[in-house]
Amino acid sequence: MRSKKAFFLLFILSSALAFAQGKSAEIGFITDNDLYTSSKNDMYYTNGLELFYRFLSKNNNPKINKKITEFRIGQYIYNPRFINKEAITLNDRPFTGYLFAQAGRSFFYQSESVLKTDFQLGYMGPNAFGRETQESFHRIIGYKDVYGWENQLHNALSLQAHVLYSKKLFVNTNNDFVDLHFQSEANLGTIFTGVSTGFLARIGFKKLLPVYDSNLFDASVSSAVQYNVREFYFYAAPGVNYQFYDATIQGSMFNDNSPVTFDLEPLRFNAEAGLKYRQNNFNISYSFMYRGRELKDPVHDTNTGYFYGSIRLSCLLK
Repeated sequence: MRSKKAFFLLFILSSALAFAQGKSAEIGFITDNDLYTSSKNDMYYTNGLELFYRFLSKNNNPKINKKITEFRIGQYIYNPRFINKEAITLNDRPFTGYLFAQAGRSFFYQSESVLKTDFQLGYMGPNAFGRETQESFHRIIGYKDVYGWENQLHNALSLQAHVLYSKKLFVNTNNDFVDLHFQSEANLGTIFTGVSTGFLARIGFKKLLPVYDSNLFDASVSSAVQYNVREFYFYAAPGVNYQFYDATIQGSMFNDNSPVTFDLEPLRFNAEAGLKYRQNNFNISYSFMYRGRELKDPVHDTNTGYFYGSIRLSCLLK
């Protein structure tokens, strides 16, 4: 009798393991807004929304732990520091929107290095519906009216390529709660062209997951069955950016007839810090972003560095 019960339990367990699946896809969104840092801070990069879906891709390279393919759509909105009626001519940054679709592939190596590549197609200008989105959002939440969109940049087609490489430092140091990474990235296209480099550090409140399984660079999806997965850490990423071209400030490279444009402040200091958390199938994070002064404003001289908040939520799927 006991042998029959043992066989039955073994059969149930084997069946469960046979049909168990890893979480090989992820869906979620990212929302950026300067109101996430201050109710009085509404300037420059004022709002962003991205929706994404990513999934594991076939991988036959033993040096690569996993490959992930991602599709994303998003909209960014930019405006000057002052958007009240009295300051309609006081523009220290152009009004504009940027709407895009993106496809990318990420490679997560066994060494915990990361290579991310993606391509974007979209529009900057009225075709990006930045004015409609911002004015509607302000009406819904009862926030102040926005004035000055009649001065927005003209339409420009977006063709963009982006690459990011991150390398884990001190890989032979055995520390389960702290790690350090060197990272560099580049953008090339009709809207943004620039390079950035800097460092990223993680400090774990729990034992850190390897980069190829962590939500640090969006690698939570896995073909392996994972039980009771948790991660919670603080991260900080200071860096330097050199911007060669930014159509959201300079206008389209194919025409110069937008009503308000500026020359770039090409060398900037940027920084990012925040908290990231995962509980099994759910990822959530909050990030504080600082961007150094981006343009030269010889007339008003009011343009400064700025900051905003970013919130990310996602769910893992079979």
